[in-house]
Amino acid sequence: MKKLLTILVALAFTACMATPSAQAAAPREDAVWARTALNPITLDGVLDEADWAQAETWVIEYAVDAGIPGSGWKTESGWNPIDPTHATLKFLVHGNQLYMGAVILDKSIGGSTQFNRFDGLLMGLKDHTIAGAPKPVAEYFYSWWHDELTDPQPVGTMPGFIGAWAELPHGAPRTPEQIDAWDAVTVVNGQTNTDTVDDVGYTVEMRFNLDPMGYDVTQPGGDVVEWNISIYDCDWFWPISVTSFSSNRVWWQGPWGNASWYNEVRIFASPDVTTASGPAPAIDPEMVIPELSTVPVIDGTLSEPVWSDPSVYTFDIRWDGGDVLLDTYDGVGPFRAGQFQPTVNGGEAFVADPADATVKVYHRGDMLYMGFEVRDAVVQYHADLNRWDGFIVTIDDRVELGSDNTALTRRLAFQVGDAGQAVAQDDLLSFVTAGKAEVAVALMAGTTVDTLGTQDDTGYTAELALDLKSLGYPAGLGDGAFFFGVNHLDGDSYIPITDSYGTRTWWYREFPGVCCPAWAHLESSLSGVPGSDETRPGYATVTGGSGPSSRPEIRFAMPDRNLVALEVYDLRGMLVERRTLGALDAGENSVSLFSSRRSSAGVYMYRLRMIDPATGTTRGVLTGKTLLIK
Repeated sequence: MKKLLTILVALAFTACMATPSAQAAAPREDAVWARTALNPITLDGVLDEADWAQAETWVIEYAVDAGIPGSGWKTESGWNPIDPTHATLKFLVHGNQLYMGAVILDKSIGGSTQFNRFDGLLMGLKDHTIAGAPKPVAEYFYSWWHDELTDPQPVGTMPGFIGAWAELPHGAPRTPEQIDAWDAVTVVNGQTNTDTVDDVGYTVEMRFNLDPMGYDVTQPGGDVVEWNISIYDCDWFWPISVTSFSSNRVWWQGPWGNASWYNEVRIFASPDVTTASGPAPAIDPEMVIPELSTVPVIDGTLSEPVWSDPSVYTFDIRWDGGDVLLDTYDGVGPFRAGQFQPTVNGGEAFVADPADATVKVYHRGDMLYMGFEVRDAVVQYHADLNRWDGFIVTIDDRVELGSDNTALTRRLAFQVGDAGQAVAQDDLLSFVTAGKAEVAVALMAGTTVDTLGTQDDTGYTAELALDLKSLGYPAGLGDGAFFFGVNHLDGDSYIPITDSYGTRTWWYREFPGVCCPAWAHLESSLSGVPGSDETRPGYATVTGGSGPSSRPEIRFAMPDRNLVALEVYDLRGMLVERRTLGALDAGENSVSLFSSRRSSAGVYMYRLRMIDPATGTTRGVLTGKTLLIK
C-alpha cells in the first residue's frame, strides 16, 4: 500500500509574483520531517545529542493557531491563563524508532486525581497493523494525571504512562514489551505539585517504537507516521489560587488520543533525509486541483467535454473496494478512507448492489466544480439520512472557526429527490439559497426513483458548483490551500423490507469534525489549458536524462528565468502527475519526473511548460518520453 505523500524537491515561487494566481502551494502546517539521526539517542530527558540541534521543530502556543486546518485550543476551567502554554517540539528517527523532544515553558507544574487538572501530553498514533481502513488510533497519554494517588499529591511527583502501552489500574508497572513500544524521560526545571516558587518548565524526551504500529521509516523512500498531540497545562492549583488558577489545552491538528477528531500531523521520515543532508525537502500538497477554462452548465449531466479532460482530478469511491482501490488514493487517503453500514429496518442486510461512484474536481477562478457519476441499480429517495442516495462534501472554511477554535467545516450535502431532482441539504442549501452554489442531478437512461427495488436502474450523475469566496477565500483564492472530503451515501430498498440497507463510503473524511481532510492545492491557471500553447520554437532544450531508470529525471536549459510546470502522462493519455516546480533560473536545471511511488513500471510521456513570471504566458514547451523501471 502506498504510504508516502507526494514530496516536491523544488524551489518555491518568489514573493514578487505578478498576480495572486501565480503563487506556489502553501507550506504544509499539518506535516513535519523527522530527520534520521546519525547517532543513537540516549533517552535521559536531556536533548544534548548533536542530532537534536539539527532536528526540525514546531512551536505550539496557547491561543495561537498551531497549524491549519485542525489545530485549536480551549479553556477547560478557571480563567484564561496568565502563563500560557509555550512548547517547542523536535523530531528525529533512528532505526525504526521515532523520537520527540518537547521543551515546555511552565511556571506551575503538577497534577491531581481530577481530569483536566494536570500538565502533560495526550497523543494519538494511527495503528497501521490493523487491516482495512480507516486505521484506528492508539492512545499515548503521558501526564501528571494520577487518579491512582490521592490529593494533594506528593511534591516532586513525575508523569506517568496511560493508554495503549500501559497497564491498568493507572500507575501499575509496565511490562518490558510496553516499555519497548513506548518510553519517555522527563527533566523538570523546578518542583512539581507546589507553587511556593515559580517553576521554569520541563523537557520530555520520548521514543515511539514504530514496529508494533506498522510503520517502517527505514525502507527506501521512508514512511509517513499519522500522529497528533494535545498539551495540557494546569496552573496555580498547588494550592488553588482564586486569582491565578487556570486549566487549558492546545493541540496540533487533533485534540484526543483515543478518538480521531479534526485532523492529524503527518510526520515524514526517510533514510536519505538526515541531520546532515541539508535543507529538508518541501512537503507537497496531497493533490492538486487544476484550474481549467470551462464553466459548465450545472444540469447534472456531465455532458461537457471538460468532464472527460484527463487534467480533472478524479477518484473512485466504491464499497468493499479493498486495497486495490485504496492504493489509488493520494497521501494518507488509503488510511483515512472508510465505509459504514448503519442499521436499517432493525438490521444490516446483505449489500446486494455496492456503492460505486466516480468523483471529479476542478476549479475556474473562485468557483469550484465537482462532477459525480454514480453506477446504481437501485436509485431511491428516502428522508432518512441512512437511506439517502447522495453525497456529503465537507470543506473547511478559511475564516470562520468552530467552538474549539478550529476551522469550521462546511457540510455540503445533497440527495436524489423523489422526482430525480437534486435536494440540497445542510450548508449547501444555505449557499444555494444565497446564490453562492448550484447543484443538479440527472438520471441515467432507464432509471426511475422508487423505494421498491423492482426495476434495475443504471444510476445518476450530478454537478455541484460553489463560490469559494462564501467559505472565506479571498478573490483569487489566496494561498490556494484547500481541505475537503467526500462521503457517498447509497440506499437500496427491496421487498421484503428487511433486505433494504444503506451504506456510507468515504474518501478521506466522513463527516465534519472527523479526521481527516485531504490537504489539496487549488492550482493557478499558469499551466494553462492543454493544447492551448503558443510558444517560441526551440526556446528551451533537453540536455540529458529521461532514459530508463527507477528514478527518471530530465535535464534542460532555458535562456530566461521561468515558472516551470511538469505533466506526466501514461500511454493512454491519462494524467499521472502534475506539479508546479516554481521559479527556476536561466541555464541548466533538472527535475525528477516522478515524485511518489504510485506509478507502475512502463513508458510515460512528459511535458515541461515554461511560463513568463511577469505575464503568465507560455514561452516554451518540452515534450518527451521515459521508461520507468522498478
